[in-house]
Amino acid sequence: MHKTLAATLLLCAAQAFAADGPYDEKADARADIRTALASAQQAKVPVLVVFGANWCGDCKMLDTAFKSGASAPLMAKSFKIVKVDVGRFDHNVDIATGYGVPLKSGIPAVAVLAADGRLLYATAGGELAEARKMGDAGVLDFFTKVAAKHR
Repeated sequence: MHKTLAATLLLCAAQAFAADGPYDEKADARADIRTALASAQQAKVPVLVVFGANWCGDCKMLDTAFKSGASAPLMAKSFKIVKVDVGRFDHNVDIATGYGVPLKSGIPAVAVLAADGRLLYATAGGELAEARKMGDAGVLDFFTKVAAKHR
């Protein structure tokens, strides 16, 4: 009885922790991307699809950089952002593959889409997989270059 209760509490704690992360594990990623594309057409900016997971420290760091780091103004001005949860590489993997994003190279990983849905850029070699080591300045530099190429 105590083992069952402990297991249940542990499961609930794990679910509560995961729910607090930047990635909505229950989101309909395809619908979110469609919505972002429609918004991007009006705003005349590309869509940045960010593949990651709530357990990933580099993904959390990148999300923080987008929201409150030096990159935040650039991200808000230059992209419509969609975060796509990949779970333990068992969720939405087909979407990443469809955009040419090899998740095995590491997460977070991104695809930049034109407002009409065409792929403009994708990380292919784990360029953001060590976002924590890149730091806020490195993330800003990376996305400044990406934004400049896809205006």
